[in-house]
Order: sequence, then structure tokens, then C-alpha cells
Amino acid sequence: MNKKIVYVDNAATTAMSDVAVKAMLPYLQNFYGNPSSLHTIGQIAKEELDKARKKIAELLNCEEREVYFTSGGSESDNQAIRSAALHGAKKGKKHIITTVFEHHAVLHTLKKLQTEGFEVTYLPVDCNGLIKAEDVAKAIRKDTALVTVMFANNEVGTVLPVAEIGEVCRKNGVVFHTDAVQAVGHIPVDVKAQNIDMLSLSAHKFHGPKGVGAIYCRKQIPLYTFVEGGAQERGKRAGTENLAGAAAMAAALEDACLNMRKNAEKERNLRDRLIEGLLKIPHSKLNGDFKNRLPNNVNICFEGIEGESLLLLLDAKGICASSGSACTSGSLDPSHVLLALGLPHEVAHGSLRLSLSEYNTEEDVEIILRETPEIVEYLRSISPVWESLEKGEKPHLI
Repeated sequence: MNKKIVYVDNAATTAMSDVAVKAMLPYLQNFYGNPSSLHTIGQIAKEELDKARKKIAELLNCEEREVYFTSGGSESDNQAIRSAALHGAKKGKKHIITTVFEHHAVLHTLKKLQTEGFEVTYLPVDCNGLIKAEDVAKAIRKDTALVTVMFANNEVGTVLPVAEIGEVCRKNGVVFHTDAVQAVGHIPVDVKAQNIDMLSLSAHKFHGPKGVGAIYCRKQIPLYTFVEGGAQERGKRAGTENLAGAAAMAAALEDACLNMRKNAEKERNLRDRLIEGLLKIPHSKLNGDFKNRLPNNVNICFEGIEGESLLLLLDAKGICASSGSACTSGSLDPSHVLLALGLPHEVAHGSLRLSLSEYNTEEDVEIILRETPEIVEYLRSISPVWESLEKGEKPHLI
């Protein structure tokens, strides 16, 4: 008998939807031309690429010429941030503002820019993973070129006050970029209403294919070229366009936006059941703000266990989840996001992230709530750290 698989790692990647697969297939066999070719098949491909670009622009509420296709969120973050930085440097502005718990695609890009003479201010977040627009306003200087703050955190699900931050930036003449990889397709995103100058998104976070994403760049802001070799994407990114990926991304995003309210309501109900049930485990803690939170995100720490061990035992039960611990990179350090929230190392190590999609069911929740407490109890029974806590040799931190 096959074991039921409960997939709750949708913040890492999602399954392609039937809508996306159906949209993608024709461009793998029928409309296979190179959009740069002048012959009929190539021009048909160009028309289809333009249709995908137009659809994404409509869904983001921007102009078609403000959308550039990329390979995904990491590339989009890199190109957007470096473009804004170089644009600022030409005007003598080499100061950048961000938060301490951004995705590494942002943090590593900024670290590289620091070696090139840029100064970066890393704003702290509160214990729930929030910052205020006033915090950004206070950090802005005359030489500030860019503010880059994520729309929603990929680990703890906190949704940040993007519109207010964008308004502060607009008043001060500072470019505002947001990594919206976890937000697009899940919560309302409107680049005009939310005062966003540059935005990064990735198709595989909303049931599109892997390997394709986009940058929104407001037309008044120059986008610099980092992939040389051709005139594709209006000269901003060389390389034959991924037409099949772009078409599938547009279809997936349209489907996600059309069903956003219904999907979010379902995910929120499942999420809240999970949170309520898992917090019944003694010495557990919810990470991230409960109110300002993605509808599909659950992130909880269990004291006295290691997240890696929890993941492996959950996987043995058919539950696919993730941990805040950076185990896949070979690092023994806990998540920088959880540390930014003020959690001690020993608590942050015991984190569990469950990220839902509309494909999850009540049965999935029941399985998770049945298996997780037993696994946590087992891991604590063999943990010398937990033994010390229970004996009172060390104080409980949760």
C-alpha cells in the first residue's frame, strides 16, 4: 500500500497547476520558434511572449514595458538591486537600507556591494518580524540610493507594510525594491497602489514552472544589463527567452489571482488549525506575527529538539516540511531569520516550517497533528538537553 504524502513545503516550491501545464505545452512543440527570429514561426513566438508579458503587467497593475523576464527570484533580486545601486552611485548616492531578515539573494547581493564601496544599513525587526515605515524614514539619508525590503518573509510569513514604506521612499526620492517572491499570487500586489518601484517574483511559488521569473521596474528607473550577448528583453537580459516558461507563469499567476480569496480562506483555516494544535505541545512557540501573516505559513519552535531530526522523522511518516535550521547548506547555524526575531540559538534550532497550498486538505492537517507530537516527544526522550531542562538544571526558554 502506498504511503500518503503530505506536502507542506510550498514556500520552497509548488506543484505546477493543470492550468500552467496546459498553457506551457503548446510552446514546447507547436510554437517553438525563437522570438528574435524574423520568420513567421519566430514572429508567432514573439507575439505569444508579448501576450504573456501583457498579462503579467495587468495582474501587477503596471505597463507591459515595465516587465522583464528572468530565470527566477534570485536573478531578479540581483539585477534589481545592483541596477538601483549603480544608478544611485552615478549621482553620488551609495547608501542602501534593508532589513536583517531578507532572503539571501538580497543579503548576499548587498554584501557584495559593500565590497564595492556601498554602505548598507540593516534595520532590525521586532520579535514578530515586523518593521515600521517610520524606521525606514529615520534611516534615510541624503545619499540613500535604495531601500529593499521584502513583501513577506519566506520563513515566518510576516507581511511587511510595503505600501507605507514605499510612500516614505517616494516622498524622499529613494528607489524602493521589494522581494515579493512569497507574496505574488498569494496576497494582493499592486505596484502602483503600494508605491513599489521595483519588484521580484518567481513562477514556481504560485504553481508555475521552475526557472522563470520576472522583474517589475518602473519606467523612470534604469535597469542595467548583467547578462550580455543579445538584445532580448529590450536589451536588458541577453539569451533566448523562455517562452514556454513565461506563458505558463502568466497562466499560473492569472489563475492564482482569480482564486486568491478562495484559496487564502482555505489556507488560513488549515493554518489556524495547525497553529492551535501544534501549540498544545508543551514548550512550543509560534514565530512571526499572527495577524500580519501569509495565509499559508506556520512556523513553530519546539524546545529541546533539533529541527533536522524532526524533518527526517516527519519525512519517514510521509510529511514533507522544512526547518529554519540551515541544515541543507551544511551549516550548524540556525536560521538568520529566527535569530533576527530574538530567539536564542538553542530554541531556533528546533524550528518547523509548514507552508500550505490550496491543494492541502483537512486530512493532511489531521496527519500532521497526529504525527508531530509523537515525534517531538520521542526526540525529547533521547535528548540530554531536554533532560537537563526537565531536571531544572537549565531554565526553559519557552
